[in-house]
Amino acid sequence: MNTLQLTGRRLIFPHVKSVVLEPFTPASPQAGEVVVETACTLLSTGTETIVYNRKFDADTHWDKWVRYPFLPGYAAAGRVLATGRDVTQFKPGDRVAWRGGHASHAVLGVGDLYLVPDQVKLDEAVWFALAKIAGHGVRAARLVLGDTIAVIGAGPIGQMAIRWALINGATKVVSVDVAEPRLRLAASAGALVVRSTADEAGPAIEKALGGRPRVVIDSTGNALVLKAALGWVAMEGTVVLLGDTGSPGSQTLTGDVVTRGLTLVGAHDSRDSKEWNNAIAADRFLACVSRGRFPLAGLNTHHFPPEQCKAAYTLATEDRVNPMGLLFDWNFTGGTVQ
Repeated sequence: MNTLQLTGRRLIFPHVKSVVLEPFTPASPQAGEVVVETACTLLSTGTETIVYNRKFDADTHWDKWVRYPFLPGYAAAGRVLATGRDVTQFKPGDRVAWRGGHASHAVLGVGDLYLVPDQVKLDEAVWFALAKIAGHGVRAARLVLGDTIAVIGAGPIGQMAIRWALINGATKVVSVDVAEPRLRLAASAGALVVRSTADEAGPAIEKALGGRPRVVIDSTGNALVLKAALGWVAMEGTVVLLGDTGSPGSQTLTGDVVTRGLTLVGAHDSRDSKEWNNAIAADRFLACVSRGRFPLAGLNTHHFPPEQCKAAYTLATEDRVNPMGLLFDWNFTGGTVQ
C-alpha cells in the first residue's frame, strides 16, 4: 500500500470564543478507507456559533457534548486523493461530499463518502449536511399533499426546510424572518414571505395562506419562539422543533397543546433511521440539485481562506442578517503520494 506524506491543516476551538488554524498529520488509508482532499467546508452558523460562544445552559446535552479543545464543522466536499486496499467504489480524482470537520484532508470509510454528480458544483454539494438535518424536521411533520406550512427562521436550516417542504407536497410554504436578505432567498425558492418577529407574525401568516398552517417548523433555536408557534398553528396541527436551543428550560408549553389537540415533535441530526440517514439524504439531495429541483443560487454569501477563521466566526456571531453560506476554501493544498 502506498504511504501518504501529507501536512494537513484544520480548525480547532482551543477554548471558548477562540479559533485557530493548526497543522496536523492525516493518517494513511487502511483497507476500505479513502483519503480526501477538501475543496470547501460549510460553517454551520447555528451549531458552530453556539459551541464557539458556549451559548448553552449547564446540564443540557450541549454541555455534555462540548469539550475544549473542540474540532468544529460537519459539512465538507472535495476530491479523492488516495485509496486503501480493497476500495473499488472510488478512485483518485472523484468528486465527493462527506460529513467532516473544517480540515484540508480527512480519512474516511467508503460508506461515509458520497459521489457528487457532474452537474453539481462542490460548493453546492457541501450543503447536503444541512439539508439532511432539515429533512429530519420535514419528515417529522408527516406532510401530506396539499399541506400548508410556516417555517420560522430563514437561516441555513430554514432555507433547507423550505425547499424540502415544497418538493414533498406542500402547496404553500411561508417563511417568517425579520431579515430581508434571508427572505429574498426564501422567496427565490418558491416560498411566500412574512417579514416579522415570530410573536407578531400570526395574522400575516393567515393572510398569506388563507388560514392557519397545519404545520409550523421552528428552525431558529430560539427558546422563546415555541410559544408563538403553538399559538398560530392550525387546530390539531403539528409544531416541529428543528432548531436545537441551548436553553431548553426556557421553552414553555401553552394551553393550546391540550385545548386544540396539537402535536409537538422534535427533530435532531442524530435521529437517523433506515429511511433517513446521511447516505439517503445525500442521494436525494444531490439528485434534486442536479435536476434543478432544489435551488441553491445565492445561498453561498461569504468565502474565507482558513487563515481568516477568526473573522468568519466573528461575522457568524455578530451579523444574523446578511451571512448565509459561509464557506472555508481549502485550495487543494495536497501532498506527495509515494
